[in-house]
Amino acid sequence: MHPRLSNWLRTPPSPLTLLAAGALGLAAVGWSRSPVPQGAPPPPTQSTPMVVSNGGTADSNGRMVAVTGTDITGASVLYLVDTEKMRLAVYAAASTGSYQGVRLVGARRIELDMELNGYNDKSEYPYGELEKLFAEKGLLSLPAEKPKGQ
Repeated sequence: MHPRLSNWLRTPPSPLTLLAAGALGLAAVGWSRSPVPQGAPPPPTQSTPMVVSNGGTADSNGRMVAVTGTDITGASVLYLVDTEKMRLAVYAAASTGSYQGVRLVGARRIELDMELNGYNDKSEYPYGELEKLFAEKGLLSLPAEKPKGQ
């Protein structure tokens, strides 16, 4: 493993990272609740923004999910998730102090993030344990293991 990446994985996530994870969770809920058949445009809808904690809002138009909030410094934060291109962009806006204006905080492709079974997971049951329990109860069939060397 690359030494720089290895050290990064050992550090606790920042509050902004946790907020981004929350935005991704909201996006995942949106994706699971409103599947659109491939090739068909999403039906036109009247969207009502959802108010989330700390006065933030979340809204979607079928392709983009936008979540707003406030970070620990008091700056306004906007998370944009492109559900078709699987991209996340985070912007911060401040109107006081030495920095005034809008700036891009970070952006990334998230399709591989969505393939993770867990990352920094502090759940009572990690994904692997749940998968095994469900399989033992006949609620899930596990794929056959590949022979070594394949």
